Amino acid sequence: MQERSSVGELANRLRRELDRYSPGGKLPSSRALVERYRVSPVTVSRALAQLAAEGLVVTRPGAGAFRARRPRTTAAPAGDTSWQEVALSADGASDVVPRSVDASGVVVSLAAPPTGVIEFTGGYLHPTLQPERALTAALARAGRRPGAWGRPPLDGLPELREWFAREIGGTVTAAEVLVGGGGQAALTTAFRALAPPGAPVLVESPTYPGMLAIARAAGLRPVPVPVDPDGVRPALLADAFRATGARLFVCQPLFQNPTGAVLAANRRAEVVAIARAAGAFVIEDDFVRRLVHEDAGPLPRPLVADDPDGVVVHVSSLTKATSPSFRVSAIAARGPALERLRAIQIVDTFFVPRPLQEAALELAGSPAWPRHLRSISAELKTRRDAMTAALRADLPELALPHIPSGGYHLWLRLPDGTDEALLTAAALRAGVALTPGRPYFSAEPPAGHVRLSFAAVAGTSEITEGVRRLRTAFDEGAGRK
Repeated sequence: MQERSSVGELANRLRRELDRYSPGGKLPSSRALVERYRVSPVTVSRALAQLAAEGLVVTRPGAGAFRARRPRTTAAPAGDTSWQEVALSADGASDVVPRSVDASGVVVSLAAPPTGVIEFTGGYLHPTLQPERALTAALARAGRRPGAWGRPPLDGLPELREWFAREIGGTVTAAEVLVGGGGQAALTTAFRALAPPGAPVLVESPTYPGMLAIARAAGLRPVPVPVDPDGVRPALLADAFRATGARLFVCQPLFQNPTGAVLAANRRAEVVAIARAAGAFVIEDDFVRRLVHEDAGPLPRPLVADDPDGVVVHVSSLTKATSPSFRVSAIAARGPALERLRAIQIVDTFFVPRPLQEAALELAGSPAWPRHLRSISAELKTRRDAMTAALRADLPELALPHIPSGGYHLWLRLPDGTDEALLTAAALRAGVALTPGRPYFSAEPPAGHVRLSFAAVAGTSEITEGVRRLRTAFDEGAGRK
């Protein structure tokens, strides 16, 4: 948050001062800007790059930065796009689910909050937790590999597919793994491959808003199946299959988003068997296996590892444990479904860029990788404990039914009568961004909730301060209906 803020602040100051220079005039050197504004060379470089992208300055290697000469332009007449409302809403058949998508639940975890606001909304590791040096070194080594910039195999590099297969375990082989471009892209491919437009798809309730957005974008109809602290409830899952005729169920069996639940051992085989009896697939989104906390016990294997019949389609990614820009994932499946997945992925994306795949291999094979995983395992536990303690001390009104041993957030139930939207707005005014619970439900929620992330902040002191600010928002009474 601090680095993004300083870059934005410097860019704003330079933007205001551009009028001091004539078009084509040279700006002070990077060294002079570092000294004048007391920022790092990286901040100066990124601020100038931002202004260059806006067409305000021109940078010339070895010469410096110059105010751009902007050509005179005549404003183009405004067009009439009202026709698109008809085109985008006319689905042509009454039984097709409209494909309009509300991306707000996803944007909350992707967008940076305003300067000075503590980020309890983030879905990725704070920059200080990301293995930046290891990623940089891996990418540099990858770029020197023979053929690194050539076209990769369409299914992914054989060595990377083999690595993912070993990570998944069980009887999964490299031949049953496809390399994809991040978890969200892999899930999109799976939805499109396994269910036709207009079909129902069973989803956990609550669930990740991006899951609901993917389903609706594909023209599918999400049907909620409640979860409890032991994961999805098998009896209700069976009822949902019978009532809807669905042929697809998507779940997060490990540290579910947002509840943090782990599918209980006595439910795992039952869930797969229920889907098999319904002639349905299970999409297993194994999104945070690498964000296990230090105090967690042995983790259960992925569902796909114990599924010889091809019921489970497994999705996992390196992104959550590394960087939001390191978008490398795996899809594991068996039988004709694998060929369907492969065909759709090729049509949609061709392939994942080879340098990124080579970098993933370099990273996974380096001593820095297990060190990084151990480091974030300890740090996430520390942050979880700090947030839990702060909430219990300062906000006992918020119920915390489950403390997860993995992942990056807590799921809290609000007191009866609390308005999520009003509380979210009041919290933002108090200087802390939180995620309301409503977007996590595909139908009416049973109660008000909020999700608080502890991974995207700078450290435990910021967690404590964020909870204090949230207390202020509550004391104002802005969250009460």
